[in-house]
Amino acid sequence: MAEMDTSGGGHKKGPGVKKGKKLSTRVDLTPMVDLGFLLITFFIFTTTMSQPTAMKLNLPKDADKPEDQTKAKESAVLTVMLGKDNNVFYYEGQLDPAGANFKSSSFKDIRNVIIDKKRRTDEKDFVVILKPNEESNYRNVIDILDEMSINVVKRYALVDISEGENQLIKVTEANSAPQPGK
Repeated sequence: MAEMDTSGGGHKKGPGVKKGKKLSTRVDLTPMVDLGFLLITFFIFTTTMSQPTAMKLNLPKDADKPEDQTKAKESAVLTVMLGKDNNVFYYEGQLDPAGANFKSSSFKDIRNVIIDKKRRTDEKDFVVILKPNEESNYRNVIDILDEMSINVVKRYALVDISEGENQLIKVTEANSAPQPGK
């Protein structure tokens, strides 16, 4: 608490009278520390903690038997593969062994491909299969998952890429890369 030192008696005016000492003030800050901790505690308990933001994924139930697994119509499937340097490749249905239906795209154009395929297909049958290869980056995977959200694609799967598809991506990327000296 604040206290005042009042020792020194009264003060008289006139010659030969000594002046009284100035009164000193001493402030005890102990209650202020208690108040500070009370305020800190109050603000900690009353603030809302930031909720972690995460993408919600609905995963299908595991099936014990292969015949119980969810099947998709071949004509309703769009497979999107991610390569290096933001390259996107896709094909509809099953991949032709010669690669005739294998097409290259970019993230800017893949939305139109998804919208077009979705428009031509019954919504309950439409499935997108996403296959990133080892050279694609994390950002590309998140971007393609965002495209699924933006285009309201309800059924999609993130699947490992096959070796044949991976080789086709590498050949296509090598052919589209600028040649030295040209």
